[in-house]
Amino acid sequence: MPLYLTRLRRWIGAATIILLLLVGAAYFYARHKLRNAIKEVPGKIGLEIQQSAQGFTISRSEQGRTLFKIQASKVVQFKQGGRAELHDVSITLYGSDSSRFDQIYGADFEYDPQSGDVTAKGPVQIDLEANPRGLATPDQTVPEELKNPIHLKTTDLVFNQKSGNAFTKENIEFNTPQISGSAKGLSYTAANNLLTLESQVNVTFNGPIPAIMVATRGTLTKDPRQFVLDRVHARSAARRGEADKVTLYLRSDNTLDRAVATGNVMAEAEGPSSGRFSATQLELLMRENNQGIQSAIFSGDVNIEASGAQSGEAKARRVAFNFSGKKNILQSARTEGDVRLLQHQKSASGTAQDLLLRAPAIDFVVAEGKRLARAETSGVAQIEILPVQPTTGPDTLVTAGRFLAQFDALGRLQSVHGEPDARLVARVPGQPDQVTTSQKLDATFRSGSGIQSLVQQGNFTYTDNGRKAWARQARYTLSDHMIVLDGSPRVADTTTDTAAHSIRLNRETGDAYAEGDVKSTYRDLKPQSSGALLASASPIHVTARAMMAHRSPAVAVYTGAARLWQNANILEASSIQFDRDRRSVIAQGSEAQPVSTVLVQADKNGAVTPVTITSSGFTYTDANRMAHLEGKVQAKGADVTVSAGEMDIYLRAAEQSTPNQMSAPGKIDHIIARKQVAITQPGRHANGEQLTYTAAEDKFVLTGGSPSIFDAEHGKVTGVSLTFFRSDDRVLVEGNNSHPTVTQTRVAR
Repeated sequence: MPLYLTRLRRWIGAATIILLLLVGAAYFYARHKLRNAIKEVPGKIGLEIQQSAQGFTISRSEQGRTLFKIQASKVVQFKQGGRAELHDVSITLYGSDSSRFDQIYGADFEYDPQSGDVTAKGPVQIDLEANPRGLATPDQTVPEELKNPIHLKTTDLVFNQKSGNAFTKENIEFNTPQISGSAKGLSYTAANNLLTLESQVNVTFNGPIPAIMVATRGTLTKDPRQFVLDRVHARSAARRGEADKVTLYLRSDNTLDRAVATGNVMAEAEGPSSGRFSATQLELLMRENNQGIQSAIFSGDVNIEASGAQSGEAKARRVAFNFSGKKNILQSARTEGDVRLLQHQKSASGTAQDLLLRAPAIDFVVAEGKRLARAETSGVAQIEILPVQPTTGPDTLVTAGRFLAQFDALGRLQSVHGEPDARLVARVPGQPDQVTTSQKLDATFRSGSGIQSLVQQGNFTYTDNGRKAWARQARYTLSDHMIVLDGSPRVADTTTDTAAHSIRLNRETGDAYAEGDVKSTYRDLKPQSSGALLASASPIHVTARAMMAHRSPAVAVYTGAARLWQNANILEASSIQFDRDRRSVIAQGSEAQPVSTVLVQADKNGAVTPVTITSSGFTYTDANRMAHLEGKVQAKGADVTVSAGEMDIYLRAAEQSTPNQMSAPGKIDHIIARKQVAITQPGRHANGEQLTYTAAEDKFVLTGGSPSIFDAEHGKVTGVSLTFFRSDDRVLVEGNNSHPTVTQTRVAR
């Protein structure tokens, strides 16, 4: 999710520079200069006073090192009270360890020995300058390099040399080449080395990104070296920030080491792409030698909100940003502690689903200092694809041991790789969860509008309301809710197993599609006492080149050299539609492969003979034990063949008592054939429009359309109804007035 890192980087960089310069000015003024400069004003014993042509020089030393030196063009001593005035004063402070070269100068000072107060009359200006090599050089040596000092200005400063305390109620101004600032009132307490800027602390940054910082109060301490600002507010053209307290920590050379903002910390950027950061604490770590920000760390209930073209939210217990170079270029970020990253998706249709990423920790890599390039989770993580309709829509949860995310050139999520132990759970209110597992998972996303597809590899499994699937890999696309299984895929539910070269599952409808060497087995069947062809409890097997199966109703269509069988009952066709619950079959043939099955007929003595039946279409339901065939129907027995336009074959109920009998093909009870019926036997041929055949009697009854029978011995017989038997030559002929019986007999010559 784009976090508007450019704005964050600029904001942190500007705020840090402001705080750095402010702390330097105030800290140096309080800690090293103000106290040492003023409380050493003449009026205490141990002063060294010299007079020269240029005026007077007053200094004080300890252990051979000068603490301060006061130079004045004129000193006036008053008799009343012993007060003294100094004019055109320049005070240089070296500090007890000679590490300073600070200068205080003004036109007039007054010293009252009775009260111990040293009071500046009018403006006082101060230049603060460090001298780290002071002890290694001769006393009062000017530093080799005088850098740009921090300059302060105030009026009516009062210092009491007895207590060491100082104060002024007047305005204080300070400036550097980068900032200018002010405060109202100052007090210094020597007992605890505490300097307080009483109110109205203001800092204006005049750099590339103008900004203003305001605090209600500021305090500085010597040990530890820190400057504390209360109730801080900062703002620039399109950014603002605030905190209850900001504490600045200094190194031994008085450069900023780190800054810590605590209590209701907030940073906000406004504009077309706005963002807001809030946390309990913000810590800035600085590089040495003024080389910029090293890191910015938000901690304690961190909340990030981004709006605009790419909107989202983030929550964590800790967020650390790492920078490089003087320009504070953001390189990386790390979020820790129950991290929640929500990315809002948008689409023209309004169907895009938001993404929620959760992990113990997430590391981000930033490209060009302004956009996300890569993110990697630590610990078990999960991605939740939220529903468009929270109460009724589908919700998908993806988990893995680790996720690696890639972002596009605009910082939008592009792809996610997860491993090991990848797991996907699809949840729909009121329905069982759909669960997939694998070793690896790869997700791709449509630009700015949500997830596009998921690919899982390595020991893929799928579970959905009693249905399970296995494969080496699977691909899921959200647009059509389809899972494509490859690599020895197999799908099973409580009653059916299917294997193929490739299998597709529709997660929304439950439909399944298989291609390439399809093999299905229907198991756990209950015997049907009234059934026939598919009545056994034995498994039903089906093979084909392709399959399409529905879950409700439980109907599957097998196409391409389809073959269905149970025990010895076999059906082959170009396509077979099988309804497991109804034990029904609809088969369609083609020129190359007509529908084909084998049944048996048994005579009254129990002798059975096979009957091979072919047709263009075949329909069978086990409940009524009838097979309906149409289109070039042909039933071929050992010595008789019957063909017709359509045929209904009624079967005898399966005998359940003997397992061997159950393995035999279905037995024909009777047949009704219609439309151009033709019967062929050795030496006999019969035609009619309808045939009724009874297997127990081996009897044929032809009716309709002047049925006729012809054999080489007796000739041709025509009547309204012809009845004959396969095992003998008897023919029963019936006629009426409009259709008399006709017999044509051959005469030998």
